Amino acid sequence: MEVRAVIVYLSVLDSQEKKSKFEQIYLTYRKQMYYAAFQILQHDEDSEDAVHHAFIKIAENIDKISEVECPKTRSLCVTIVENKAIDIYRKRQRSINIGLGELIPTTQAPYTGTGRLGRCIAQLPPTYRHVLVLHHIHGYKYKEIAKILDITIANALKIDQRAVAKLEKICIEEGVL
Repeated sequence: MEVRAVIVYLSVLDSQEKKSKFEQIYLTYRKQMYYAAFQILQHDEDSEDAVHHAFIKIAENIDKISEVECPKTRSLCVTIVENKAIDIYRKRQRSINIGLGELIPTTQAPYTGTGRLGRCIAQLPPTYRHVLVLHHIHGYKYKEIAKILDITIANALKIDQRAVAKLEKICIEEGVL
């Protein structure tokens, strides 16, 4: 199954350089991505689906990845898979009409910063943390974030605004500001 999946992903890419980069990303991060998805979903098949959808999104955005083994790429891969896992979680929970962004279990993998500010960022809900880290730490533009997370540009901007406000509140509570 794993070999077939890689072949499908590689068929989307148009150059040998991109295919090689993608294969390295796949081999380097697939287990960590599965673990991140499983932390949210607690279900093998759903976690595998989340990883599959994440790798499709990574293949679509392969040009945005400069180095395979770096914190930025690791963060991007885990952020995408967490986002896909949250989508699957929400589909499973459609009958519940509450703000799931605050309740969905998650890992702390997308942001591995240390210190007091890092602990504050880790307290943010997953969606807020994803957008904040992608924009403010890794330098992605809102248009790129929207494409990566399958949201609108306006939604990416609004989530970032809310994330910054919530982070400021957390930092004040924690005595960082």
